[in-house]
Amino acid sequence: MTDAAVRNAASETGESVTRKLSTEGADLLLLAGVGDANLAELQRIYPVRVTLRGEAMAITGIAEAVERAGIVAQRMLDAAKQRTPFEADDVLRYSMEGPSTGEAAPDRLVLPGVRKIIQPKTAGQAQYLRALFEHDIVVGIGPAGTGKTYLAVAAAVDMLSRKRVRRIVLARPAVEAGESLGFLPGDMQAKVDPYLRPLYDALEDMMPPERMQRALETRTIEIAPLAYMRGRTLGDAFVILDEAQNATAAQMKMFLTRLGVNSRAVITGDKTQIDLPNRADSGLTQVERILPGIEGIGFHYFTDADVIRHRLVREIVKAYAADAEQVP
Repeated sequence: MTDAAVRNAASETGESVTRKLSTEGADLLLLAGVGDANLAELQRIYPVRVTLRGEAMAITGIAEAVERAGIVAQRMLDAAKQRTPFEADDVLRYSMEGPSTGEAAPDRLVLPGVRKIIQPKTAGQAQYLRALFEHDIVVGIGPAGTGKTYLAVAAAVDMLSRKRVRRIVLARPAVEAGESLGFLPGDMQAKVDPYLRPLYDALEDMMPPERMQRALETRTIEIAPLAYMRGRTLGDAFVILDEAQNATAAQMKMFLTRLGVNSRAVITGDKTQIDLPNRADSGLTQVERILPGIEGIGFHYFTDADVIRHRLVREIVKAYAADAEQVP
């Protein structure tokens, strides 16, 4: 009788079965996690017992649970064999991705000057990263913590380092940069810097400090409020508009018509966090309505399964989404 037949028979009778996966070539410490946290998380998600013995991972339980846990365990093993760090939250994400489609994951982004490797952590992020290299304009829409901006900045730094573009332009709408900030000291740049801080943070994670500072001084990298883009032509550039849900329809049109020869644009936003006085004025919802179907423009939608921050962020996103559906 084949293994599959044994598992089916055991499933019908409720008997316990054991599946063994080879751990040869895997980093066992990475696989198990600190204090066996990764294995414990797999056991928390599925009613199975997981053990590491010799060069095998044994999963024991009812056949159906063993089958589902085995898919996630294989993803854990693949990561451990590639020496890709992952934690208990990543194990949970592996369980939410569904069956593997067999598609090859996009290449990792190995950025010069930093020791870490930038790579997608979910299937949704992998699709998004592919889209960033396949389309001239990409619109990434989804909840907080899904890596929309982080991966876009990583792609921009990668293309800059490989001389596929000559500069990076990062922009954000400064919704509150008017009268409500007038009391703050400093010039306009000082007033809007708090809105641009997340973009600086992403860059600092991907470039050595001295290289980043030099790029900012020479304007190879420019970070500015969206309003500063008016009247410009951005050629040979990787341009990112972050927090696009707070760009008005007029601002969005202005931004999109700035693109010059050999330029790429990424627009990221979360439709649940529109801060404009009139939500209907959001340029993000407008482009979502009028631009699909145009060759060269790609749309990618993230879900709560792509949230890579603290696991509670995912639950918070889901709770707010459920509440929004109940509001008349």
